[in-house]
Amino acid sequence: MNLKSLLARPFANFIYNKTQKGMVSALEDQDDILKMLLKIGKSTVFGKDHHLEAVMDHASFIQAVPVRDYEQLKPYINQVKEGKQNVLWKGSPIYFAKTSGTTSGVKYIPITKDSIPNHINTARNALLCYMAETGNTGFATGKMIFLSGSPELERIGKIPSGRLSGIVNHHVPGYLRSNQLPSYETNCIEDWEEKLDKIIEETWQQDMTLISGIPPWMQMYFDRLMEKSGKKVGELFPNFSLMVQGGVNFDPYKARLIESIGRKIDSIELFPASEGFFAFQDSQEAEGLLLNTNSGIYFEFVPAGEIFSENPTRLPLREVKTGENYAMIINSNAGLWGYNLGDTVKFVSTEPYRLVVSGRIKHFISAFGEHVIGEEVEQALLKAAREEGVNITEFTVAPMVQQGKGKSYHEWFIEFENEPAALDKLSQKIDACLREKNVYYDDLITGNILMPLQIRTIRKNGFIDYMKSVGKLGGQHKVPRLSNDRKIAEELEAYLSIP
Repeated sequence: MNLKSLLARPFANFIYNKTQKGMVSALEDQDDILKMLLKIGKSTVFGKDHHLEAVMDHASFIQAVPVRDYEQLKPYINQVKEGKQNVLWKGSPIYFAKTSGTTSGVKYIPITKDSIPNHINTARNALLCYMAETGNTGFATGKMIFLSGSPELERIGKIPSGRLSGIVNHHVPGYLRSNQLPSYETNCIEDWEEKLDKIIEETWQQDMTLISGIPPWMQMYFDRLMEKSGKKVGELFPNFSLMVQGGVNFDPYKARLIESIGRKIDSIELFPASEGFFAFQDSQEAEGLLLNTNSGIYFEFVPAGEIFSENPTRLPLREVKTGENYAMIINSNAGLWGYNLGDTVKFVSTEPYRLVVSGRIKHFISAFGEHVIGEEVEQALLKAAREEGVNITEFTVAPMVQQGKGKSYHEWFIEFENEPAALDKLSQKIDACLREKNVYYDDLITGNILMPLQIRTIRKNGFIDYMKSVGKLGGQHKVPRLSNDRKIAEELEAYLSIP
């Protein structure tokens, strides 16, 4: 047994036991974090503006601090960028995580000395919990890759700034550096296709044991590997035993990824963002991701239907229920207060607190009052695809509002790995499943207001070419599952397959 693998065992057991204890103390830990945030936050510019010195509990916190998105927090961010101290958190951030927003352009999310452990330790803990549960420590001896953004940083004022994955790259522990691929020079390449070619050259003859990244870009990596080697990924890398993924729902990509590997493989799902690392899969057996309740973040949950209300209900963790869709609100030691993350989650357990990510607040269709969400379209498509023996490469959905003759409908743009034998039959099954999941959509179909959905087939690699055309190929970029307008749909017209 390799020394790294041997030494990992006791540390994995230590972290696993600590995680188990944290499940029991989750509510007390959340209360303590709120107290800590208020104690430090009251001396900041934000704290004084919102009279945090008078806040004693969650009820008074709600009155003092409204729910905000990035655009509403931006005036404070701008003060930090200008070099002002103690604005949102004590001192200055040690980094800005740069991420793209739909309405705000580039967003600069502060990462502080206090918040960086949340980003680094959570990924580590996910791996160690896996080791403790399964006994698989062998992957620690081979080569590991995370398909990430460039680690090169620029400066905003005096603060280093870059993609979160690039920032985290600077904090990889020394004992893992020798295992990490690709090289630093390759990771710095901005053009995704050029970078991927270099990654292939550096990795295809290595002993890869762990591969991590966003599923669609892992699939692109796998496709290139198979093209170069003529082998399935699992044959090319016989010791490849663990896939780590996050950023999007894994299920739509799972079948094709496993087919590319050629054998069953364990996987760990993560829920990270520039704003924090919120949850991780701590067990291969239990459903959902374990909420990170003791890592500098105080969570609030707003019923998804109320998120755009002037005074939405804001629930602390102890008041959430399973099966309900909530918008996640965070307050953190990075200086984010009442921050609307934009993600919706659904708890599958409250003992312990495990959840699934159900969608994005801004990614929905309600052009006709149906309010269809990402979780519903993903589940409908997956069920129908399984029944028809079809693998999906990528998809997105938009409303088609008919101005003249004919009824409106939902238009699905789908790229298939293998074409369905009968496209009409597949669309009927998807429509039936969606009607089961969304009563409002069912009412519109039953009432003859909407026609059943229609599928437009995207040509092979069409979504890759589309993402490239809008400058969002690779890295942490994702195709939105749903749009309430026709912008993406109109752009995808150029990538339809020719009958």
